[in-house]
Amino acid sequence: METARFIASRFLQSVFALFCIVTITFFLARLAPGGPFLDEKAVPEHLLEKMNEKYGFDKPLVVQFGKYLVSLVRGDLGPSFGNKGYSVNEVIAQGLPVSLLLGVVGLGIALLIGIPIGVFAAAKQNTATDYTLMAVAMIGICLPTFVIAPLLGEWLAIRLGWFDVAFWEGSSAWVLGSITLGLYYSAYIARLTRGSMLDVLNQDFIRTARSKGAGPLKILFKHAFRGGITPVVAYLGPALAGLLGGSFVVETVFGLPGLGQHFIKAATNRDYWLINGTVTVFAVLIIVMNFLVDVVQAWLDPRTKSKG
Repeated sequence: METARFIASRFLQSVFALFCIVTITFFLARLAPGGPFLDEKAVPEHLLEKMNEKYGFDKPLVVQFGKYLVSLVRGDLGPSFGNKGYSVNEVIAQGLPVSLLLGVVGLGIALLIGIPIGVFAAAKQNTATDYTLMAVAMIGICLPTFVIAPLLGEWLAIRLGWFDVAFWEGSSAWVLGSITLGLYYSAYIARLTRGSMLDVLNQDFIRTARSKGAGPLKILFKHAFRGGITPVVAYLGPALAGLLGGSFVVETVFGLPGLGQHFIKAATNRDYWLINGTVTVFAVLIIVMNFLVDVVQAWLDPRTKSKG
């Protein structure tokens, strides 16, 4: 019963957060200078009025917002003004798989690198190994993706020829993009894992296990690991948000047609519906991820439910 209340509470919070994001994005996009029908060429006033009337932009913002919410509930994100002949649904359907591939593979790389490094550093606390691993992790945190991406492109693609340096169709450039994102976030996960593992290893039940003769590996993986990775699980939601946001830069560097590229073009062209659609999709992905993380965290640490 307590678990059901916790999940219901988190679900309602997620719905409210999504509504706030959709509302803020809608009004900020509409209040920004310019419009989807204004470009470098002068548009006759009568034609501009006709276009605004056709798409309902002549109505009050509150009325427009109400109609947008109704369309959103139906799954219709509207037309894309910057991509003639395409709806926002079609544009997102083309770009979302690219961004998801980069983000999911990047997160997998970050976990595969960061968790073992953090656990190993915690096991070797205050040794040269620990200091070296954490120094490397700190360097990784200080290097943003727009620095890592060109370096990987230079060495792994141009000099060694292991990957294609750009483009999507028939290209392996997405691998470089995922590695870029994964390396950056593996540094955060390594430091977080080390800190949480050290916290667990210093607790009383670990001392009790040692006094009963449990070996180092048994203590590390049977007694400490589950509690040690709980903060890492909690970090997966923000990490996914960062991975999706960071994919904007990676997609630009490697010429990948992901959702980030569409969002940047939409913001430049004042493509209202595409701006709203891309932000909504990103928000849904991040909120769903955070919701799942909360549920998993509650399973790993039952005390979490009492805080919900």
